[in-house]
Amino acid sequence: MKKIIFSVIIIVAMFGLALFAGQTNFSTAQASDNSGRKIVVFHVGINDVVKDEIIRQAGGVKMKNLDLIGAKVVRLPSRAATEKLKAHSSVIRVDEDVIVEALDRKGGGERIVSLSQVLPWGIDRIDAELVWPTGNTADPVKVGIIDTGISNKHPDLKANVKGGVNTINPRKSWNDDNGHGSHVAGIVAALNNTVGVVGVGPNADLYAIKALDATGSGYLSDIIEGIQWAVANHMQVVNMSLGTNSDIQSLHDAVAVAKGAGVVIVAAAGNSGGSVTFPAAYSEVIAVSATDQNNVIASWSSRGPEIDLAAPGVSIYSTYKGSGYATLSGTSMAAPHVAGSTALILNTPVGAYDVNTDGKWNPDEVQKKLQDRANDLGSAGFDNFYGWGLVNAYNAIQP
Repeated sequence: MKKIIFSVIIIVAMFGLALFAGQTNFSTAQASDNSGRKIVVFHVGINDVVKDEIIRQAGGVKMKNLDLIGAKVVRLPSRAATEKLKAHSSVIRVDEDVIVEALDRKGGGERIVSLSQVLPWGIDRIDAELVWPTGNTADPVKVGIIDTGISNKHPDLKANVKGGVNTINPRKSWNDDNGHGSHVAGIVAALNNTVGVVGVGPNADLYAIKALDATGSGYLSDIIEGIQWAVANHMQVVNMSLGTNSDIQSLHDAVAVAKGAGVVIVAAAGNSGGSVTFPAAYSEVIAVSATDQNNVIASWSSRGPEIDLAAPGVSIYSTYKGSGYATLSGTSMAAPHVAGSTALILNTPVGAYDVNTDGKWNPDEVQKKLQDRANDLGSAGFDNFYGWGLVNAYNAIQP
């Protein structure tokens, strides 16, 4: 009997160790809030030396700067340390460094190697291929893809990829180790060559801003750093096919600053079938829902008054990690159809949409034209499913 009991104890202990090992084998991005990562936002005018000393006195360890919003990412040892920082007169607030996820539908299509080029149905549906004969291929508009990276050796992408950054670990490559970012990038700007697929703006300049890891997850602070990099490196369009249910002010501040700097920000609405996730829910962002080949919103696509436009997002064939291709679904796939259309618009004269008469496109002017030239779906005019309608790249570049 003792032997049986001892055996059971050993088995339970081994199971517990295996479970613990499985838990500790999660990526950094999957850590819970118990990790102590926080975003500390300081009042304007506090210099870095003072900020670092305030963090040190609270027992914290600085991890990175988020100068775009006057913040620092820190690791704090306890709730008491967090409360001490919150109470400091130089600190505006302490935000949670929450987890953000890529917004594709998990368990996507088969990964394959494609030979002859095809025109994906989504590119065809938004009439992007009608734009290229006019000489507009989105060259040299700069599009930042804040995602899992972009494949650095894909024959359908590499000529358009002009650089990038890894905000998770700046010492490591921005190469895509997941596939999601490469899929998004291909929708925006896969080359118009003889293989694979072609993107909305097949000669746009792509920049890989790797802020999500191999699992498709990342810390909010790495996303904000990605936005910061996009502003500093003069991106004209940023695509964020990612989201969180948490409304964190630091993220809102970052997208507001980016928009103020002239960056058009496009984001996936979410795949819950419910409310729109963040950052898409912010008014500074163009929020995109997903439609199928019948121009009907996907059952899982998030919806609500924050939706601005709809775009193809079901069974979208595009580039993938390495040199492969895949068919995936999600609002992640819808957003880059709009980002690519934005790049095409930016290659045209602002004309009658030049509200501030500066002769240049600004984010509000771009969004207004995209909405005005969309194909109305659902209820007449604006609705919570399709926003102002299905994006139409060809209509959008007309005077």
